[in-house]
This record gives sequence, structure tokens and C-alpha cells, in this order.
Amino acid sequence: MPHPAFRSAAILGTGSFGTAMAKLLEKKLERITLIGRDHQLVDCINREHRNPSYLTDISLMPHVRASTRLSDVCNHQLIMFAVPTSATRETAKRLSAENLTHDVTLLSCAKGIEKDSGERMSQILREFFPHHALAALSGPNHAEEIAAGMATCAVIGSEDHAVAERLQELFTLDHFRSYTSDDVAGIELGGAVKNVYAIAAGMAHGLSLGDNAVAALVTRALAEMTRLGVALGGRAETFNGLSGVGDLMVTCFSEHSRNHRVGLALGQGKSLDEAVSMLGMVAEGVPNTLSIHDAARRIGVRTPIIDAVFAIIYQNKPVSLAMRELLTRDPRREDS
Repeated sequence: MPHPAFRSAAILGTGSFGTAMAKLLEKKLERITLIGRDHQLVDCINREHRNPSYLTDISLMPHVRASTRLSDVCNHQLIMFAVPTSATRETAKRLSAENLTHDVTLLSCAKGIEKDSGERMSQILREFFPHHALAALSGPNHAEEIAAGMATCAVIGSEDHAVAERLQELFTLDHFRSYTSDDVAGIELGGAVKNVYAIAAGMAHGLSLGDNAVAALVTRALAEMTRLGVALGGRAETFNGLSGVGDLMVTCFSEHSRNHRVGLALGQGKSLDEAVSMLGMVAEGVPNTLSIHDAARRIGVRTPIIDAVFAIIYQNKPVSLAMRELLTRDPRREDS
């Protein structure tokens, strides 16, 4: 028997991506509830139908409401996690105390792996919700362009094909095209690892190394991402798709990329604290660099670009020295 279409959704997180998802889906759903912790921000969304802190020029339809009560998710068919990766476990734990029925679908939109455990976001959700349908959304999906109605593609990963197809139906609009995959590990790893490479690309731009150098860096980043991702459980072909090379390209070159902007500031001589402060938002690549570097070391995969970014951010290595060392490494075959 086919599953009925989604009629409502709760979105955990009132940042850029949560707001963009509400805007994207507002014409397809009867009710949307954004869940946040800032009472003033929530009040503003409900009163003015705008987010006062993120995507401030985007208006939301009246049936998009906001709340600080996590219990308000309980009457929705779909719950989307759009909180930072560092908050996913805490949020999942709090949500597990609510009385969710087993027919609720959980969709992870966060891109990263957890520090210390090395777990992907869907793995964390599965710990707390062993009987619920789970999926992950990824791809070259900058919130600013999604909210503005610009053409975008995404991939929805789920081990349950019926769940993926049901979500694909929801995430199919005239300006938003979605694909499905059962390689959840590959999809999530691509979305996480590309954050580190975006910082590296930003550093190269900040150092004015030139287009040739940046193109070479991003190309080798794809090879490194695939090598690491396969070792961590993904399939090689997934990294040639939207959540791999697609997300890598947009994050390494777009002006909307927070991680690129952090790297650019570091390349221009700013400290990490200054770079993050200038951004004013979460750049997932900073904590991801630590967790992904740790994961690579645990399984013994060679990751020179990740190692360089780690040395710069966490060991105070000069950016110019780290980049020079990348270019002067021992010669090797391109396919190795």
C-alpha cells in the first residue's frame, strides 16, 4: 500500500537552513513548525513572518509558525533536523523523551560527523529512534539560493526505498529536484568531509595562489574524499554525485560558503577566532576538521589535505607553510 503524502513538518533549528527549508516547503505542506530556543526570534517569526537573524529578506507564509516548545513536534508527520552537528545528539535525546508515534519520519539535514564517536548524524538518530524511518538530505544546497527559489538539486539517502521515494515526492518542485540513494553513509560522509576542503580552498584564495592551484587542490580533495569515504563505509560512485563532487564544488567556490569564508580569512592572515567572529555563524568545517582528522587516523587513511587544515587550525601551523608543503610532497601516481 503506498504511503500517504506528507501534510505537515516540524523543523528543528531556526538558522539559515531551517528557514530555507520552511520557505521551500511552505506551498506543499499544510502546517510547518520551526523549533528554536530564542524566544525573541520565535516571536518575530510568528508576528512578522520573517526570521530576524537569518535570511532576513525572506517572507514566510502565515501557516509557517515557530515555537520554543519541543513538544510541538508531536503532531507532525515529518521531523527535520537542521541544528548544528554539535547539537544533534542533545536534540535527539530531548526529542526521544517526547511521545512520538512510530509513523513519524526523521530527516537529517546536518553535515558533519560527531567529535570523539565519529558517528554520522543518522547513526546518532538511530540510537535514539530505533523504530522510526530515517533519511538524510544532502547536496549542493546553499540556504540563500534555496530560499530565493533558485534552481537546486539534492539527494535523499535512506535504506528504505519507500521512505526515500516519499520524501522525494515532497522535495520535488519546479525549482528543486531531488534524487534518491540507499548509500546513506556515502551521502553523509561527502557532506561532512567537503567542509574541510572548503576551508582549504578558501585559504588558497586568501593566499592568492591562483586558479590553477585551487582547481588542483579541489580535484585532489575529491580523490582524498573518495578514499576516506569508502574506507568509512560509503560507495565510491556516491562521491561522484551531488553529495560528493557537487557539494564539494559549491562549497569550495561559492560566496555563500561559510567554510570558504573562514579559510579565506585565515589565508589573508586573520586568526581563527577573528575568522569565526567575522562570519558570525557556525562554520561546520572547523569542528569537522577535528572529528574527520581523528576518524582518518583511527582507520589509517592517507589524507594530506585534511592533515594540513588540521595543522593550521589546531596546531597553529602557518597557512603559507602548510600549503607549500602540500605542493612539495613526494611525487606519486595520480590514481594513488
